[in-house]
Amino acid sequence: MTAQQDHTSAAQNPPSGPAGRLGEYRTFLTSAVRNPREVGAATPTSAAVAATVGQVVPTTGAPVVLELGPGTGSLSGGIHERLPTGSRHIGIELVEEMVEHLRTHAPWMELIHGDAGDLVPLLAERGVDQVDAVISSIPWSLLDDDVQDRILGEVTKVLAPHGAFTALTYLPAEHNAGGKRFRTRLATTFDEVLTHTTWRNFPPILHYICRRPLH
Repeated sequence: MTAQQDHTSAAQNPPSGPAGRLGEYRTFLTSAVRNPREVGAATPTSAAVAATVGQVVPTTGAPVVLELGPGTGSLSGGIHERLPTGSRHIGIELVEEMVEHLRTHAPWMELIHGDAGDLVPLLAERGVDQVDAVISSIPWSLLDDDVQDRILGEVTKVLAPHGAFTALTYLPAEHNAGGKRFRTRLATTFDEVLTHTTWRNFPPILHYICRRPLH
């Protein structure tokens, strides 16, 4: 199936509407209760967040875009819509309930049930050694120092020189210990770290947009 056919299929069978959204929230809440450190949130992110995230997604060529922790796919649809024909949209998700949900509601995604800390070998198994954008929804402020370091190290190994790494966190989490450690790590890992806040989400979302890893 071509990317254009994928877009058509998604438009004809969208996982939206009241029933779709209720199912998404139910899946998200169930997983958040069972796996609080892996999910790190109570609700999926808003369309406004998805629109901002989508800005780092290339719309020309044949890019490879990677999502870390796509969850219920709150951001995935917007990413998919921007991608041109011939591109690849890969998702790495740790939580089994989320994986099952995505396989039903985002069949166009190349989904990997695995740990972002094993990013390099997981991508290598699929013939990918470089990606044009990495979009992360994993709960960085809840992760231990060594886990933050491990995942960021894997990201810098696969991110193309022109690529962008975007991480999302709840705005209040920026001020807790884990959030402060993560911001410091970004500053020592990337040459450029920009921030943007999406207020049309509850709670507001802080975006980190990072470029040019400091190897």
